[in-house]
Amino acid sequence: MTQPSVSGNTTRVAKVIKAPRMAVYQAFLDRDAVAAWLPPATMKGRVHLFEPHVGGRIHVSLMYRRPEDARRGKTIGNTDTVRGRFVELVPFERIVEVVEFDSPDPALAGEMRITASLVDSDEGTEVTMLCEDIPEGVRPEDNAAGCRSSLDNLAALIE
Repeated sequence: MTQPSVSGNTTRVAKVIKAPRMAVYQAFLDRDAVAAWLPPATMKGRVHLFEPHVGGRIHVSLMYRRPEDARRGKTIGNTDTVRGRFVELVPFERIVEVVEFDSPDPALAGEMRITASLVDSDEGTEVTMLCEDIPEGVRPEDNAAGCRSSLDNLAALIE
């Protein structure tokens, strides 16, 4: 891995999921669940490597579904691929990953830190996704939209 991206861009997205924190936390650490909920609505996903422990590695590809999006991929064609690692796991409270796009484009270089925080709410669990050091080649509004879509998928999966 390299240094954090130089952009310093950050997004924060939150959603209440009508499920206990234990179920939400487990969905973040289950390879099959991640493959189901992580891809935003316009994409499908493939989890190549998933080692859910501190220091464990992550390797995921997200592919755009529509032919008109075939050139949007950050890695190649219609694909965004990231590699990273788990840096912190606090059971039922927080998951921290550091990922980097697999891309030769310097605008996509650098590590992005993704923190998922889980807190009890009257209706279940409030999940907050904080993305820090988003590469300059990724528009913050696109990153936020992707996180919102992923959280909607997570809710649909476990509620």
